[in-house]
Amino acid sequence: MAYGDKQVLSDIEWRIAPGERTGILGVNGAGKSTLLGLIDGAVQPTTGTVKRGKTVKVQTLTQRLDELEQHWDDPVRVVLANLATSFTVGSGSKAQELTPSQLLERLGFASAQLSTPVKDLSGGQKRRLQLLLILLDSPNVLILDEPTNDLDTDMLAAMEDLLDSWPGTLIVVSHDRYFLERVTDQQYGILERRLRHLPGGVDEYLALRRAQHGAGSASGSGRLGSTVTATSGSGTPAESGLSGAELRAAQKEVASVERRMTKLTEQVEKAKLALAEHDQGDYAGLAEEMKKISALEDELAEQELRWLELSEALEG
Repeated sequence: MAYGDKQVLSDIEWRIAPGERTGILGVNGAGKSTLLGLIDGAVQPTTGTVKRGKTVKVQTLTQRLDELEQHWDDPVRVVLANLATSFTVGSGSKAQELTPSQLLERLGFASAQLSTPVKDLSGGQKRRLQLLLILLDSPNVLILDEPTNDLDTDMLAAMEDLLDSWPGTLIVVSHDRYFLERVTDQQYGILERRLRHLPGGVDEYLALRRAQHGAGSASGSGRLGSTVTATSGSGTPAESGLSGAELRAAQKEVASVERRMTKLTEQVEKAKLALAEHDQGDYAGLAEEMKKISALEDELAEQELRWLELSEALEG
């Protein structure tokens, strides 16, 4: 798979079986979004083929809120009134029928929020409603692209419980190791443009990253290692001295800090490029640009310090 002259993914053969629950790991720019796009049909391969079964129905919970745009001015209860009458959770003897309102309540919505227009919901509430709309479309393959963004600890727990009883195929991309290992049974990593199965899970991925780049040299979301220290190799919470709620809050903040560090790093690089292209005779303008870079670097240093503090707390 290539974009122009840039090769993103190559030599990938992946057979996804019904009911598999798979986590995808990779740094920013590794090709995770491209891989998800190939699966759901949003991206067409430049070479090779993607085959889908006739009964396969894929839905993706993206980082955008496209599903909500047509409902932007509608109260939540009006949105629910136009949806399917029920949703089946679980299978076999454990199957349970839920109405859209019951499902939304299970995702943490209070009844008082049903009168709120969609546009006035919080980021986390919009994500819950987005997930509801996707689930009620009855997919049998569900893709979650960074689903923990904008979600509080209660919502994360509710989503985990809901996914436990969801019978379809699940593919998850997330920097939150606890969530990834909680809802998936196996992990793959995108390394050097190839998809690699990781029998050893996230620990194996991190070891491979260290072998490639040396300990501590990974940048951007390669700092996944900070998040992973919150769990043991078995995927259970490590002995950090934190309560369950404190642990989840710390893990969520770590993920947030990592995203902010990635964004700041990109902004610093862009600012330095702009500085190099600036009129070198414009001393006042150069000073202003350097001031901006200094402020960005100061904030990046603060975020890195917070990241270290959180990592130490999670390691206990």
